[in-house]
Amino acid sequence: MEWSDLRIFLAIAREGTLGAAARKIGQTQPTMGRRLRTLEGALGQTLFQRTADGFVLTDEGTAVLRHAERIEEEAIALERRLTGAEARLDGLLRISSSDWFGTYMLSPVIAEFGRRHPNVVVELLTDARLYSLPRREADIVFRIKPFDEPEAISRKLMHIPYAVYGRKGSKAPRAGDGAGVRVVSMNAEFSDMPDAVWLKRVLPNAEIAFRSNNREVQAELSAASGALAVLPRPLGDRDKRLVALDIGTAPPGRDTFVGYHRDLRRLPRLRALLDLVIERLAG
Repeated sequence: MEWSDLRIFLAIAREGTLGAAARKIGQTQPTMGRRLRTLEGALGQTLFQRTADGFVLTDEGTAVLRHAERIEEEAIALERRLTGAEARLDGLLRISSSDWFGTYMLSPVIAEFGRRHPNVVVELLTDARLYSLPRREADIVFRIKPFDEPEAISRKLMHIPYAVYGRKGSKAPRAGDGAGVRVVSMNAEFSDMPDAVWLKRVLPNAEIAFRSNNREVQAELSAASGALAVLPRPLGDRDKRLVALDIGTAPPGRDTFVGYHRDLRRLPRLRALLDLVIERLAG
């Protein structure tokens, strides 16, 4: 038994004829008749008496009518709730991103979203690992690699430039050498990151003083020790202890992509947050 068949049943019960019911809900008369027979077959009951004046409910049909009307009321209430959901959003949204991106890029947007929609709880998960959309580990995922999962709807959000940073007063080293220079680099697991590869190539003789997979830790180590670090500009430029150094060539920037499961594409609270993120970060 399907709700669409109950809609047809209700239309026939209210209009009295197949033709009038068909016009009411925009179906053809043969389709109405076929769907009614399907419903009666599923229930194992005759719901209407066919008379010269039209369709008259049987006792079984009258019993079904009461239940069908209650189902219709619930369906209409659900439609109203979803239609009006933009005015009062509620529920939970789980977001995944890297540590620094969540802190410096997403947190201000999430705070603004919270002021607009205080009944939505946003859970921000910052982690080096990639959360899975197919397994519903997160509702919205921000990452530096394109999404290849067939279940994901994604887009490029923004391009983020990087720069070499040192403690204020640091001198820019000469590209192609790096002798006597101490640097903060990525840990071994992320040694193939474009900025880590670039740093090793541009300053081949530099000494690796520290390693970390956390950009904020890299910034702290650079500010505290004087070692140089390659950082995203939105992070490095905010740290007043650091200064961007011109060594004659710039490190590669990174694209950031956002994705969500295709089953959530009409979820009002997800759409509202995603629209605000795009407006604030990509606009």
